[in-house]
Amino acid sequence: MPKSKVDKRNKLNDLDGKNWIKSTKSYWISEKCVDDKIALKHPAPFMVKDIIKLVSFFTKKKQIVLDPFNGTGTTLLACCRTERKGIGIDLNKTYNDLAKKRLKDQPNNKDQKIIFGNSLNKIKNIDGEINYCVTSPPYHNILRNKGNGIRDVKDNYRKGARTGVEYYSENKNDLGNQKSYQNFLDLFEKIMSEVFLKLKNRSYTSIIISDFTVNKKEKNVQGDVVNLMQNIGFDFVGTTVLLQETKPLYPFGYPYSYVINHHHQNIINFRKVLT
Repeated sequence: MPKSKVDKRNKLNDLDGKNWIKSTKSYWISEKCVDDKIALKHPAPFMVKDIIKLVSFFTKKKQIVLDPFNGTGTTLLACCRTERKGIGIDLNKTYNDLAKKRLKDQPNNKDQKIIFGNSLNKIKNIDGEINYCVTSPPYHNILRNKGNGIRDVKDNYRKGARTGVEYYSENKNDLGNQKSYQNFLDLFEKIMSEVFLKLKNRSYTSIIISDFTVNKKEKNVQGDVVNLMQNIGFDFVGTTVLLQETKPLYPFGYPYSYVINHHHQNIINFRKVLT
């Protein structure tokens, strides 16, 4: 069969019409693969195939993708697989080292750059503009407060109860160490403001995050993220629900009250449009 052509008017990505339209579906089912195994050492890993889909939609080959909370380098691994140039920033040296290990034998690994440090300070030093930002920030201080660490691993995938304390760092500038939820939002807004300044006009940013509880009260995190991003100057362009069907169910609240089991993340998409 002949290969589908990319519309000459398509300045965003390298997808034909059929695959473009499939990617605009309002929900995706999260896909896992063997490449995710090493990332399970991180408390909140991306799945490689999910990020490949995002990078493939919001950029063309050889364009620059930024992840200001790089973790174990899944965004950069996705960039390797899709022939993009990735920049990942993280203030945890252990995760930076793990990211380097993941990229070592990958194709196009020389196009990937890992920066150790605080994104609030490091983003402004990036040369030139970026074409896309995709990231998942720490979920406030829930790892530190709950002391629940990493999920038990079975058959190479996280299931069951958490084992041990595993928070991101002791750094006071870490989003995961902010004393209040408002402090978390304020610092996140400052970091994303730096992203806005570096992002090429008419380009996109995707933030992957779910709602969570603070002091046992459910927070509308998506709504707060949309508000702070609009305060910065981003246009909100829609949310893709990332379904996580393999996550276990827990009897939260049973048999006294309703407490939700979060089995999805929100991929919240924004665009920078300057007149």
